[in-house]
Amino acid sequence: MLDKIKPTSAVNAPNDLNAFWMPFTANRAFKRAPKMVVGAEGMHYITADGRKIIDAASGMWCTNAGHGRKEIAEAIKAQADELDFSPPFQFGHVFFCNSGSEAGDTALKIAVAYQQIKGQGSRTRLIGRERGYHGVGFGGTAVGGIGNNRKMFGPLLNGVDHLPATYDRDKQAFTKGEPEYGAHFADALEGLVNLHGANTIAAVIVEPMAGSTGVLPAPKGYLKRLREITKKHGILLIFDEVITGYGRLGYAFASERYGVTPDMITFAKGVTNGAVPMGGVITSAEIHDAFMTGPEHAVELAHGYTYSAHPLACAAGIATLDIYRDEKLFERAKALEPKFAEAVMSLKSAPNVVDIRTVGLTAGIDLAPITDAVGKRGFEAMNAGFHDHELMLRIAGDTLALTPPLILSEDHIGEIVDKVGKVIRAVA
Repeated sequence: MLDKIKPTSAVNAPNDLNAFWMPFTANRAFKRAPKMVVGAEGMHYITADGRKIIDAASGMWCTNAGHGRKEIAEAIKAQADELDFSPPFQFGHVFFCNSGSEAGDTALKIAVAYQQIKGQGSRTRLIGRERGYHGVGFGGTAVGGIGNNRKMFGPLLNGVDHLPATYDRDKQAFTKGEPEYGAHFADALEGLVNLHGANTIAAVIVEPMAGSTGVLPAPKGYLKRLREITKKHGILLIFDEVITGYGRLGYAFASERYGVTPDMITFAKGVTNGAVPMGGVITSAEIHDAFMTGPEHAVELAHGYTYSAHPLACAAGIATLDIYRDEKLFERAKALEPKFAEAVMSLKSAPNVVDIRTVGLTAGIDLAPITDAVGKRGFEAMNAGFHDHELMLRIAGDTLALTPPLILSEDHIGEIVDKVGKVIRAVA
């Protein structure tokens, strides 16, 4: 099928990139050497000049079922032919949104509103975590803990605090799966309760695996301890599963892997395989039912988006879930996890590698930064991968993040790790 995608540089090459402002991108550097793709199928992207680029990033953590899935495209077309749009206000039954950022802000608003409904109006404080990522809305940015994402935007929201990150390289370096060390990091929540008072805290939001910061798996026992503390103090616990949902860690959701049931789960990305934007918040029945009071004609939650539960997104989501089930991709990810971890760990002795972390079909490889140029080695590695080694990967500063589609084979694992090794040596 890839052979049928012909180079079309004359059509696809832009005549001028000056007006194009890309998100989370070094725009000037990109425009000097654009990374342009014109097609995708299975594990690969196709460039305008016909090169096959293996996707070790699942697009942006989202194309878990691989690229070019005809089942999803056909479902979208069929839905567009039948019903292209339906207003989500007053006509919907499930709360959806359109992205992980919207899901994060939605969950935070639900948490604060729930506490008010329950007569706990003083509970407005929101607790995130250092190095956490919960999207780019004001709420998600405020509870997020990645410095570069926050520092340009002022005070953001009042009443926000942060748990410490769960990473300690001295005690966790080169760990496969969940680190043995670190469950005690959850106890910092007790300190925040003592500082602010439990009666001021609405919710805690964390990622079961902090992905965007460079792949930080939760230590063993950490999430269970966090659940115990939040229940003890009447604080809601939100799992941001925008990245970890839909098979990334070998389960439908990471909460299943860890045996922890939060009060809310946010999701996006893999729900539609990236084909159409969609996100959402899953809440406990207790939270949902608390809103279902008062006159039946009245709006229970004054929140939503024009494109919530868009028909095309719903069609894509159903088709994607069918693929996950029929091809047993979650089970496949779980079975391949040890092989993936072993292969990536073989890069331990490569130049400038200072740590490797793996969990599910995800890995973070920390490279030593260039003196006085933090992030430059990672940036150069990303560019070298795309331009010189037919490899697409993600970076977080000087961390290389590998998050391949769940359809990958053992041969793909070998190819990806071989190319990553070449990239690491190229930027040594």
